[in-house]
Amino acid sequence: MAERVCLGVVVGVHGVRGAVRVKSFTADPADVGAYGPVWTEDGARSWGLSVVGDAKGVVLCRLDGVDDRTAAEALKGLRLYVPRDALPPAGEDEEYYHADLIGLRVERQDGTALGTVRAVHDFGAGDVLDVTPTAAGGKPLMIPFTRAAVPVVDVAAGRAVVADLPGLLEDAGADEGNGNG
Repeated sequence: MAERVCLGVVVGVHGVRGAVRVKSFTADPADVGAYGPVWTEDGARSWGLSVVGDAKGVVLCRLDGVDDRTAAEALKGLRLYVPRDALPPAGEDEEYYHADLIGLRVERQDGTALGTVRAVHDFGAGDVLDVTPTAAGGKPLMIPFTRAAVPVVDVAAGRAVVADLPGLLEDAGADEGNGNG
């Protein structure tokens, strides 16, 4: 299957007729059902998905062929994917799908390599880039995904540039055995 994007995850069941509770990762939670069938991460199974309601931060969905509570419970924790090409283009220059950021090379403004974007998290205060360090033994970095902290994102070139803001990169690439401390 082509490159996939995770649209949501099954977090529970609703009722006895197979409805599932889905935490949606789309801008509009109801859009979790707008891009065609959803797939497992490995592409081995797919379901048609329809949104039937919402409740306390989740959307209530029906998956084709899931007709009872037992079958729905078996799907708890399942991440739901669609092919990347099923999604509309990101649009404006400063709009990115998280999937487009994963794997980008991260570097300082002077071109020094810092690492690679491993994940994008949102802990409630905005997106944060989780960066795996380039240097062996280097510390993972958590960089706020703001224009001030990441002024350049060039998806086509596969890179993101991190600003040299006070306090942001002081530990990046630091030698832990420097004798201080």
